[in-house]
Amino acid sequence: MAHLALSLALTQNARTRPIFDGRVSARDLDLYLTPLPASEMFWRQLKFGEFDVSEMSVASLTIATSQGPTDWVAFPIFTTRVFFHTDLIVRVDSGIERPEDLRGKRIGVPEYQQTRAVWVRGALRHEFGVLPQDLTWFMERSVERSHGGATSFAPPPGVHLTYVAADQDLGSMLLSGELDAAVTHFNERNLVDRALVDLRGRPEIRYLFADRTAEAHRYYAKTGFAPINHCMVVRRTLAEREPWIVRNIYEAMCAARAVGIDRSRSLLGPLMDTGLVARTTIDTDPMPYGLKANRVVLDTLMDYLVEQGLTQRRVALEEVFFRDAFAW
Repeated sequence: MAHLALSLALTQNARTRPIFDGRVSARDLDLYLTPLPASEMFWRQLKFGEFDVSEMSVASLTIATSQGPTDWVAFPIFTTRVFFHTDLIVRVDSGIERPEDLRGKRIGVPEYQQTRAVWVRGALRHEFGVLPQDLTWFMERSVERSHGGATSFAPPPGVHLTYVAADQDLGSMLLSGELDAAVTHFNERNLVDRALVDLRGRPEIRYLFADRTAEAHRYYAKTGFAPINHCMVVRRTLAEREPWIVRNIYEAMCAARAVGIDRSRSLLGPLMDTGLVARTTIDTDPMPYGLKANRVVLDTLMDYLVEQGLTQRRVALEEVFFRDAFAW
């Protein structure tokens, strides 16, 4: 079989690095690799469709799919998984000591529809009784440079959201006292994220959860999963014409994960990556690839998207993922 050449955009981490350094290759495919920050990659894919294969925001892809067939079909490689609500940061003088104290506060978010933010709002609602309508939201990314700009995003009913001025970012607003909290703050600048200041080590800012490890333990014990952030997508026309492409890239990504993560650490995966959990607490793999092992976490995300008003209907996984992937 002749090799096909495909363009592939990925973030770089332990699970993808073996693809970049050549330790793992995809059968019968020549992959032309572009390393990119996730936020920029997703915007460029949704807006311009630059790459044949890439990582993609599960939330943004689902939102787009809810509006009709997209140019992309997903397959179940999940390169980042974090307990996102433990990343919430607050001003130390904000009076916010626990999640319930966020009611009535001003909170920043890079992008309202991003998967990270969906998981954070889901945790706030279902774990602590705090609704999206209980906060005032400030979104950093502009309409032109956001995922939502490509999916016709509008704030859901009852949600008060303001776009941050072009000469500000979430970090500068936190330091000036214009925000009380933020879903997260990205310290690295790219075409999408401004990153005007670096909050690392700033005494004015702290994590909401003083013991992030304990909260991660509690959440994982209750839900049995680590939230999914990114999936992989391939051009729908390619998948339909040459379905073996999807299988071969899936197998390569699985092999890269096995090579890239030391097996003594693999049972902890992203839990150890984020420093949130001790080795003795997890007896199953919290970061599996494939659809069979991830139905519960993906179904939960689909529920949250409807609940938060980001999709007008519940999107079935069969609409989002490649048909062959349901056997994986």
